[in-house]
Amino acid sequence: MPLREELTVVLANPRGFCAGVVRAIEIVERALALHGAPVYVRHEIVHNRHVVARLRRQGAIFVESLEEVPAGAVTVFSAHGVSQAVEEEARDRGLAVIDATCPLVTKVHRQGRRYAEKGFSVVLIGHEGHAEVEGTRGQVPGGVTVVGSAEEVAHLNVADPSRVAYVTQTTLSVDDTREVVDAVKARFPAAVGPELDDICYATQNRQTAVTMMVEDVELLIVLGSANSSNSNRLREIGIKAGIPAHLVDDASEVDPRWLDGVTRVGITAGASAPEDLVRGLIDRLSAFRTVTVESVGDVHETVEFRLPPALASTPRERDPAPGHALQTGSP
Repeated sequence: MPLREELTVVLANPRGFCAGVVRAIEIVERALALHGAPVYVRHEIVHNRHVVARLRRQGAIFVESLEEVPAGAVTVFSAHGVSQAVEEEARDRGLAVIDATCPLVTKVHRQGRRYAEKGFSVVLIGHEGHAEVEGTRGQVPGGVTVVGSAEEVAHLNVADPSRVAYVTQTTLSVDDTREVVDAVKARFPAAVGPELDDICYATQNRQTAVTMMVEDVELLIVLGSANSSNSNRLREIGIKAGIPAHLVDDASEVDPRWLDGVTRVGITAGASAPEDLVRGLIDRLSAFRTVTVESVGDVHETVEFRLPPALASTPRERDPAPGHALQTGSP
């Protein structure tokens, strides 16, 4: 029997679930344990179809409009946040709301409101139509103007060029956001806004690890759903580095032809992708090659976000398959 070709898999550390995602999933699980099924969730709790499917099996019902929720039902707002109009609608209908908005997204809402209350025209750097952007838009009095690129800044119309402020979607590319911020400041020198450090810590950490990785691999595979902003940004890092980069929901989407001529493949997972998908991907690659696993990046994330008080002491329903982090030598 001929020897199988060898393949080195380089895992990015950190990868996968961030603290905001862990909190959001746990909120739904604990709400189910406390109230029983069904629990209604407005919008996907996080942007990952496997996570959504697992919670659906446990009794969560996902809706896009509160009109689909029975009066008085337990309702969870997703990690992406909602507008004030949605909050008011929930109150008017007597829904029992549990807010799973990521605390870092809530921080952006507060920043935007403070700027608007001080009379600034608020620019939101982000992707038009993304759930987080729509929620932030509806949290800022007077609204915001969304820009997604430095080129779009040239077309901004504001009431007073000396009173411009910006906030950012939390899941953007740090480098791309820096370009847009620089364009805003070039056109409106008095513009104010948060430091880029306010982009989600997990987004930055995952991008940094992949940036290190792409220098030493010939192929990048990102586990994450197509509607996941932070997962798409990870894939773009590979593309900008000039290597093939693919975003897949799970191992079944991997084409073995991607491995032709490849000896080192990098793997990461977006902030909404569970770790068992990483294990599944390594297993699939092992069916084609003799796999050796390495890792890159040594950031150990310890951030935890508190649960809503009503759920803090409630046991959560656990799906048997979420998986835990692979031990790859990271601290």
